[in-house]
Parts: sequence; structure tokens; C-alpha cells
Amino acid sequence: MRLLLTIFLVMSLTFTSFCQSAVKWYSVEEAFALVQKQPRKIMIDVYTDWCSWCKVMDRNTFSHPVIAQYLNANFYPVKFNAEQKEDVIIQGTTFKFVPGTSRGYHELAASLLNGQLAYPSVVFLDDDLSMIQPVQGYIQARQFDGILRFIGDDLFRTQTWESFQSHYNSPIPESTESAAEAGSPVAVPGQ
Repeated sequence: MRLLLTIFLVMSLTFTSFCQSAVKWYSVEEAFALVQKQPRKIMIDVYTDWCSWCKVMDRNTFSHPVIAQYLNANFYPVKFNAEQKEDVIIQGTTFKFVPGTSRGYHELAASLLNGQLAYPSVVFLDDDLSMIQPVQGYIQARQFDGILRFIGDDLFRTQTWESFQSHYNSPIPESTESAAEAGSPVAVPGQ
């Protein structure tokens, strides 16, 4: 009986820890509605089903407990499939899927990424829904933590990315990812 109780307690703690470290994802419409009620920045993960780097970023970056906790506390995190077929209506504007010779794309993805359709991409919007910065490419958890703090804490308004990087020390240890995973190029936030 004591063994069963111990196993149950360990499983409960593990489940609770897992739930606290998971990102709570919203749809675009949900996030835009929430920002009207309780202003907060929005982070949109623009991905496709076929994008292997998107899956690596889900596994290595978004699943990291430090990233998940900060995202949940400071942003409305959104997952958006750049090739979804369903319309998205935002503030009276309807964004549609545009069929193409190969896969096609969603107008909202093209708008968010300024026509530069590359995956994965992460887009940051201010609480007034204005664009802060799109960032393209796979981003490791440690580097993404810095980007989140730089934008989430409004430091991008008062200092350069280079200045911020020179003094910020992420709580996430240096990466143990493979050289291939670390090799995907990333555009860093600008002013």
C-alpha cells in the first residue's frame, strides 16, 4: 500500500510539473480576443506540417520549461499553420488560403511574415496588435529565451539587441543539441 501511495505521489508531481512547463497555445482569433480584454503581447509560431525544423523547435525550444513558463506569463502564444485552409477573420478582415502550384499559403502568414514565407518563423505583436518583429529560422531554447526577454520586457524599446546580449545570461544552460540542429540560420531582433 505504501509503495502504491509513493508511486501515485511521484506520478502526480511529475504530471503537475509537466503541465506547468507546457505552453498554452491559442488560436489567432482567441489571442486577438484576449488581448482586447487583458492586454499582453502575442507571439505567433508560424509553421507548416511538412517543416522538419518546426518540429525540432517544438521539441527543443517550446517544450523547455523556462520558455513555456515565460511565454505563458507574458504572451498569448499562438500556433498558426501557414497552409491552413480555414479563413481567419481579424477585426473585420478575412484572410484566406491561396492555392498555389505546389502547396499554397495562407494570406495571414504572408501578412505576418511581410511576404517572406520561411518556416519556422516567430512573429511578435504588441498588445495593440502592431508588429514588433518577425524572426525566421530555427532558434535554440537558450537563444529564444533571450529574444523573449528582450521583447517581453520591452527592452527592445530602449537598447540594441547587441547591448542586451552582452549582459543577459539566460538561466538555460548552453545547448546540448547536435551540430546539425544548431546550424539553422536565425535572424535576430532589430530595433
